[in-house]
Amino acid sequence: MSGQSYTAFAASYDGLMLDGHYRRRAAYLMRELRKSAVPVRTVLDLACGTGSIACLLAEHGFSVIASDASEDMLAQAARKAARLKNPPLFLQQSMTKLRLTEPVDAVVSTMDSLNYLTKERDLLETFQRVRRWLKPGGRFLFDVNTPCKLRRMDRQTYMDDTGESFCVWQTFFSEKKQICTYQVDLFQQRSDGAWTRTFEEHRERAWTRKTLTDCLHKAGFSRVRVCGDLTRRPPEPDEDRWQFLAV
Repeated sequence: MSGQSYTAFAASYDGLMLDGHYRRRAAYLMRELRKSAVPVRTVLDLACGTGSIACLLAEHGFSVIASDASEDMLAQAARKAARLKNPPLFLQQSMTKLRLTEPVDAVVSTMDSLNYLTKERDLLETFQRVRRWLKPGGRFLFDVNTPCKLRRMDRQTYMDDTGESFCVWQTFFSEKKQICTYQVDLFQQRSDGAWTRTFEEHRERAWTRKTLTDCLHKAGFSRVRVCGDLTRRPPEPDEDRWQFLAV
């Protein structure tokens, strides 16, 4: 998903992220892509994670390139895509180092991947690279967790249990840095019945609408629209997730 590595967490990611509603999110993206002035055949899934969205887009006939910095997440994605007739092409690249062989018709990025860019220069660099590899008139669709949501998560504890994996998330929000830190303890059951414990820490930046919009314009995007999650309506003040469309 981001420059922050997913290692042991990669194998359990899909089971723990059932609330991601991948099919609904992919359906939303496809509706928006069909409205593009440029016919969309080739799509880049930026920071694709375990490839759920990339595979759904490929199933619906798009030619998909999917990039991610995590080797472990891409390994899960490749296994998932093996059943497809036209699987995505997976590339191990960080968002700030994005490089393709030719431009694509559209770029998507989901599940708050861009929040993992915690420095403004990295955010701008990513937007510039997306613009570089988008055909003229192409669409860039992405979502982010809102500052409201990340601030609300301060000092909260969350638990997920899939039977084979048990995950405890503790979250802390820094007003000074505008960063939410996720401390993740993951317990996974081995074949002999014993459990292993791993720890990972991830950080998400609470980007404002103004900063995101300004960086998009600086990167060369001419039109920017912000909506509530999976809608075309203006965001509510307490929205958990914003949907951005940049052309």
